[in-house]
Amino acid sequence: MGSKIVSDANAFVKFLKLCQDENKENCTYMDDISVLLVEKEELLHDIISGTQPIFVCEKAQPKCEPEATETTADTSVVEDTLFKVEQDLGPQPLSVMKARQLLSWYTMAHNPNMPWVEAPGTLHPLWVRCDKSDPCATVWLGVETVYSGNKTSGVKLYTVSCKGPTGDETSFTALDELKKEHEKRHHPSTVATKGYAQYNLFCSLKEESMMFESQSSVIATLTWNNVEKVLECPPLSSKASLNIKVTVGDIRSPLYQTYREMEFLLALAEGLRTGETEWLEPVETQSAVDLTRALIEELENVAQGVPGHTAKASEKQKAKTDATAAFSSMVIERGDLDFTEQLWERMRKSVTSYQDITECLKNVVKAVKLGKIKPWIHKDSNSTLSKLILQSYQQQIDAMPLAGLTPANMLLELGLDKIRKDFINYLVGKELTTLNYLSYYLDTEVDLQEQVIRVRKLHHLLEIMGTCSTFLISCPFQKSYLNQTVIQNLQIKPALISYFYEKEQPFSWAMEVSSGQGSKEVKTTLYLSDKPLVDHVSFDLDVPLDESVNGESEKMSYYRTMVSCSLISFT
Repeated sequence: MGSKIVSDANAFVKFLKLCQDENKENCTYMDDISVLLVEKEELLHDIISGTQPIFVCEKAQPKCEPEATETTADTSVVEDTLFKVEQDLGPQPLSVMKARQLLSWYTMAHNPNMPWVEAPGTLHPLWVRCDKSDPCATVWLGVETVYSGNKTSGVKLYTVSCKGPTGDETSFTALDELKKEHEKRHHPSTVATKGYAQYNLFCSLKEESMMFESQSSVIATLTWNNVEKVLECPPLSSKASLNIKVTVGDIRSPLYQTYREMEFLLALAEGLRTGETEWLEPVETQSAVDLTRALIEELENVAQGVPGHTAKASEKQKAKTDATAAFSSMVIERGDLDFTEQLWERMRKSVTSYQDITECLKNVVKAVKLGKIKPWIHKDSNSTLSKLILQSYQQQIDAMPLAGLTPANMLLELGLDKIRKDFINYLVGKELTTLNYLSYYLDTEVDLQEQVIRVRKLHHLLEIMGTCSTFLISCPFQKSYLNQTVIQNLQIKPALISYFYEKEQPFSWAMEVSSGQGSKEVKTTLYLSDKPLVDHVSFDLDVPLDESVNGESEKMSYYRTMVSCSLISFT
């Protein structure tokens, strides 16, 4: 064997060993190759299983070149050195030929039959980004050592090829073709097949007009044995799990309207705390003052027996509840809103200033003092306005100076009172907890700002419970649910979610052909994914423009990624 090949192999593996021993995350070899030490799943997108670190080789980023310029100030000449700021091009691949050379050096060093190449000891697996310049469109080449006991018995060589997206299923590798590819490499007596599919269940809930990016997701992952065809629907015998990520405020959440209510409450509380309030865009077209006057007039008409008003209000409430129920199985809204809660509902959707709040509450207090209205109030209401109304029943009303921040604090009390009752109604009514367990979050003895913090935590809990209940999943209480973003992984029976995924196309689907056992197990896998599994090459888009309807493709277009493995034995 040529001395240059041996010396090059020795130099390369010594370099890798040094990087590994010193735990260097980024090194440059021979000026043009970057060697990264990374976690496997960070770059290979679950293409290869395992958690040990790997070496990744890629093309080194070009160095910034200094550029000398002359500037004149008065009579002197000053030389300034300006540096070109190169735009980050992202990871860059090496040629397939160069990648094969690096893998050959790695393999030679581990082969006990080549004593002239110094054995480096145990090295992490090596993966090289490729530019898909060969006929197979190779995007990764990888190698890892196989051991028999404590001795090196061989290596596994991996080839990953990837092609651009297409919706033409006839271009997908068929199951028989995948089996033949595997048998050609390994000549096994028997093979096993396994399927893998992922669905975003939120897609089954969205309307065609609701095209937006969501921060929340409910991902169903299903695996099964004995695949029969490409893109087959997972059978009910599959193993299934749900990865649920809920971000408070997602428009597709069944609690989005509750979030909007909390959003106003938080803005009001923050304004009182800091002195600067960012008012939300009003939902109602009428002003807050006009809406408040209309509410007072409705009560006056009811008290005077004007026909039609009670029925009209109840029909409106029923239509609203029906609309909510049609969108979600989790309905937080109540049908027993008292006067202060109805006032809060109108004001939170229309208030745009402290002046609005003051004028609205002045109108209410005036109507109560004059006896024009005697509204119904929940007996356990704790707000200042509720207490004033209760006093009016005995015609003993305390003086109520509506100046400064008093009106805003009164409105905040109304919101806290109403939202607390909503949450109690759902959590206790559904027998999910008891008032005793909720006492910390419902305490009205602490100051208003602390009350807001505690109610907000309960809202986060309801967000995750709402998403789970949408998919008929029981969801036990956990303290982590009190955070702004919650991620939960649940094992589940496929039958419970088959209604959702059977009418959806998977965003990721794979079939695997395998043979052998233990360290000698080898696999050949086809991945179909809506996004490329590699980030260092570009692809030609093979999606016709007329395939799109209302911004969506009737058929999912998939990137096609093939992973092949060869077992090279040294014995």
